[in-house]
Amino acid sequence: MSFVTRGFSGRARERDPRLPPGQTLVQDWPVLSAGPTPRIDTAEWEFVIRDETGADHRWSWDELLALGVEDITADIHCVTHWSKLEMPWRGVSVDKLFENVESQYDYVMAHSYGGYTTNVPLEDLLDGRAWIAIEADGEPLDPEHGGPARLLVPHLYFWKSAKWVRGLVMMPDDDPGFWEQNGYHLRGDPWKEERYW
Repeated sequence: MSFVTRGFSGRARERDPRLPPGQTLVQDWPVLSAGPTPRIDTAEWEFVIRDETGADHRWSWDELLALGVEDITADIHCVTHWSKLEMPWRGVSVDKLFENVESQYDYVMAHSYGGYTTNVPLEDLLDGRAWIAIEADGEPLDPEHGGPARLLVPHLYFWKSAKWVRGLVMMPDDDPGFWEQNGYHLRGDPWKEERYW
């Protein structure tokens, strides 16, 4: 005879091993933003990497695409506890942008149209770990989801995948960006639940 009523301890369910701790699987793609949604025409969009000397390396939309667009399948994990698995993306590897950019610095600050910033260790952007994404789920990125282009760093919490990305600035130290200044973790590894400081 059981002394615990069925349902009292919650639903028993198998946990998907692809879900980091504390995450819940969703089928939709929630829209979360820290401010108004910028609308940037691809004719006006550009991407800039500022190296440690202060030199700017620039790409127009067409120049970015000419580097080679890849198909990516990645899981994404939001700090607000939702995850979407096996999401199809298209984008340009950040590795291609750094082929002609040299730096001894170990960190970057990602900057977005609209003023958003987030800090990322350079090693989290290289070796096939990050992209400038231009499509998701087979469609061009909507402005609400960061279009025309967003940073995609799927192995970190999704606030690191800066919407409306416009550039990276090399940094010698891991200075905090927008959410990091407001209590979010400097790195944001979902497998370690690095949500907050």
